[in-house]
Amino acid sequence: MFAQTYYSLRYGVIDEKTWVDWAINNGHQRLVIADILATSAIFSAMREGQQRGVQIIPAVEVPQRYIMVAQNWSGFAAINAFVSDHLHRGTVFPERAPQHEGVVVIYPFSKELYFSPRENEYIGVRPADLNRVAFSPWKYHTDVLIAAPRMRFRNKRDFNTHRLLRAIDNNTLLSKLSVDAQAPADDVLLSHNDLQVAYQSAPYMLQRTEKLLDSCCFHYTFGISRNKSVFYNSLQEDVQQLRAMSQEGLHRRYKQCTPALQARLDKEIDIIIKKGFVSYFLIAADIIRYATQRGFFHVGRGSGANSLAAYCMGITDVDPVDLDLYFERFINLYRESPPDFDLDFSWRDRDEVLRYIFQRHGAQHTALLATYNTFRYRATIREMAKVFGLPTSEIDHLAAGGSPKDALHELVLRYSKYIEGFPNHLSIHAGGVLISDKSMHHYSTTFLPPKGFSTVQFDMYSAEDVGLYKFDILSQRGLGHIRDAVDLVFKNRGERLDIHDIPRFKSDLAIRQLLEQGDTIGAFYVESPAMRQLLRKMQCKDYLSLVAASSIIRPGVARSGMMQEYIRRYRDPQARADAHPVLMEIMPETFGIMVYQEDVIKVAHHFAGLSLAEADILRRGMSGKYRSKEAFDRLREQYFFNCRQRGHSDELAHEIWRQIESFAGYSFAKGHSASFAVESYQSLFLRAHYPLEFITAVINNHGGFYGTETYLREAIKLGAQVERPCVNRAQRDCQLLSNKQLMIGWKWVSGLEDQVVDAMIKSREMDGDFTGIDDFFERVRPGREQLLLLIRCGAFRQIHSSKQKLYWQAYPLYQKPVPAISTPSLFRVSRPPQTLPDLESPPHESYIDDLECFGFPIDDPFSMCDLPSHTSAKDIYRYVGREISLCGYLVSIKPTRTIKGERMYFGTFTDADGEWIDTTHFPAIAIRYPFRGRGVYRIEGIVDESYGVYSVTVTRMQRLSERVEHAHQQP
Repeated sequence: MFAQTYYSLRYGVIDEKTWVDWAINNGHQRLVIADILATSAIFSAMREGQQRGVQIIPAVEVPQRYIMVAQNWSGFAAINAFVSDHLHRGTVFPERAPQHEGVVVIYPFSKELYFSPRENEYIGVRPADLNRVAFSPWKYHTDVLIAAPRMRFRNKRDFNTHRLLRAIDNNTLLSKLSVDAQAPADDVLLSHNDLQVAYQSAPYMLQRTEKLLDSCCFHYTFGISRNKSVFYNSLQEDVQQLRAMSQEGLHRRYKQCTPALQARLDKEIDIIIKKGFVSYFLIAADIIRYATQRGFFHVGRGSGANSLAAYCMGITDVDPVDLDLYFERFINLYRESPPDFDLDFSWRDRDEVLRYIFQRHGAQHTALLATYNTFRYRATIREMAKVFGLPTSEIDHLAAGGSPKDALHELVLRYSKYIEGFPNHLSIHAGGVLISDKSMHHYSTTFLPPKGFSTVQFDMYSAEDVGLYKFDILSQRGLGHIRDAVDLVFKNRGERLDIHDIPRFKSDLAIRQLLEQGDTIGAFYVESPAMRQLLRKMQCKDYLSLVAASSIIRPGVARSGMMQEYIRRYRDPQARADAHPVLMEIMPETFGIMVYQEDVIKVAHHFAGLSLAEADILRRGMSGKYRSKEAFDRLREQYFFNCRQRGHSDELAHEIWRQIESFAGYSFAKGHSASFAVESYQSLFLRAHYPLEFITAVINNHGGFYGTETYLREAIKLGAQVERPCVNRAQRDCQLLSNKQLMIGWKWVSGLEDQVVDAMIKSREMDGDFTGIDDFFERVRPGREQLLLLIRCGAFRQIHSSKQKLYWQAYPLYQKPVPAISTPSLFRVSRPPQTLPDLESPPHESYIDDLECFGFPIDDPFSMCDLPSHTSAKDIYRYVGREISLCGYLVSIKPTRTIKGERMYFGTFTDADGEWIDTTHFPAIAIRYPFRGRGVYRIEGIVDESYGVYSVTVTRMQRLSERVEHAHQQP
């Protein structure tokens, strides 16, 4: 009757589907889902219940206060609004719930509790409380007593799991878990017959509960859009605006508006109108309009990039006609949900765009989408082991996959496996924004994350069930790189760049050369070791090749083995004859190989004869976005049946199905890949022609695939002189100064406080450069540790080159306590000059200081090591199939697993000349010669070659010791 799911986080133990199964098997026709301050389970339970004949009644439990039960949808909205208000403000819930139309409030029975109930208030009596009623004041007011058993546990295991979850939540040992922090052990599940027996001494309580629940009326029509349906004043005006914006964009985008272009646009507009997606397009276009007015860089991608209408409205910059994008991947008459619009903004601009959306559509109608962070097995083992009080060594043993050594260990592993996949806590979806017609509280309680944007309590799958389809408002650092680089070019060179001149970039020979050579460090999406190798293997020369590369690098294509086959057919035209004629006819551009998500639809439709609607369901099922396993299994059977009917061999049908399956959520839509490739071209244009401005912008946006150190070393390769920050010149961000000097910014100095940086910059702007450490101290008044940190990172080197003398001068400044920040004195008092002896600098002091201050060395790390005899990486091609010995500085490590599940690695190093070294570490070698952190390694192994790209299969590896003879000491 009153059920609680595991969305009562770290409290409940039963999922909503199991509850519906149990209700059917135990004679219950309805369930009150009453989770603790949450409505996450309501719609998924309701969908399951309506399909199987169980009515779900929404409710919310306010812990240690009351249960609020909705009698209708207005009551549900009122409950959500009430709970959300307290969750947003963080206030204590009142002892008595406010009155709301359509809401019944049930207070737990207590002998000490007595008040005069309102019409909508009842006292809920659990079976264990029945004998106590006669000894309480409520015996005179039985008309407000109802049967309200709290049902939480099926068996002893459920109760034990609950206690473990409560101990994890309270961060306490299980043995010290207080009774008040857990539910009573007798909150067990009761069948219909069990209820009759339990309340046989007070049958009127059950009857009153039945009557109360009879007053609750709930049915939800799934599959209907609840998104904002009208953007302007009426649907007619929306349609007029959609046609006008699209038509204007058609003439703006294309010099010649051909009949074929007009026909395609008209067809798209007609389908958009028929499917009721007009406002969806107008909202997306409005978001882009606002961002453009604010000067924000953006990228529109997702399946929406396959649409000519979206291209003409400015939602995306990908030309679907030029790329022959498959319109049916984007939208068709059989598709119920709107197409995807992924709108990317710089990480600095995204929050302002979100604020605009909330203001434009109203906080009551706008919310972020949630996601559930679940208990993961290995992490849960640690949590569970701590609850049982195991020592750290045993926790580490179990978490690493070690075998249990006693019964307690087995208990830890058993219950960790049991709660694996339980929702642990609510988080925010990466970019999902919902905009509804009705108030969002008609669908969910909301909570308020730290950034202050209201967020619903369900995920994207429940949102689609409800009929709320998300806009993805995403952030990425690549756009920040581009915007900041363009600004730096104007600041340093006075040149205004049109970064959207993509046709010009496509014919740029310098960009082509970077692609062919894989010289793409810093460029969006094409800088990882795997991507740089792929570009070199393909000898990627143009935009369309890069679009394909952006998709075949994805795990789905790579896992199926088709990435290697694509490279083979790309490089060798004669190999294309190996393609099946039907597949070659369907996908000539990719040589008969499935590369994009559209290809699943094309193959399913043209090769296997599935309808477009069925093909799209298949595509969504493969990507994990379609949850009906039964429907998906039927399509699988239909696929093989159709293949046999069409005369395809079972062997071929199974091989094509295997390729489709390998996509499994990892492949891109072609329009998505094309959007990425556009941004890559923008990055590559800046990388080719303004390399130092570009690398500086990458660093200031906190990098991309690599860490700051890698980009600083790349800047050195490109001719920059990297400078440590200086008290008289440095800003928060890195600066590109004259003579190619790249000065590191203050935000890269570990431990430096913001208030010291603010005071330093402000004082410098008001009173000019600092003349000495005394002058700096008087004007900025940093704390002692802060001043020593500035000395250590070399910030005073233009004032005094000797750090030792600066240390001596700094210590007397703190003879008397001073505030960390204070108002500078009106008159400065100069100390008499100190005569100090020559102080010897310890060898390698700068190297150690850099590690402490920045986390990496600024100077050449190879200079710190005694390098053994080795081969230069530029000569690696001479050693194919032979042993080689190299010295490389570790850049990145990519862990992966073999088919057997064993851990192996791919490594990336650079040698002393800046040449790249790619390595493979198979499991046995990875265990015997592990990575030991940042540093220079001696690498021995066999050289492998694939399409002119070389790598080393490691047979032996050793980290070389730095020549640090003296520890860094301060006087």
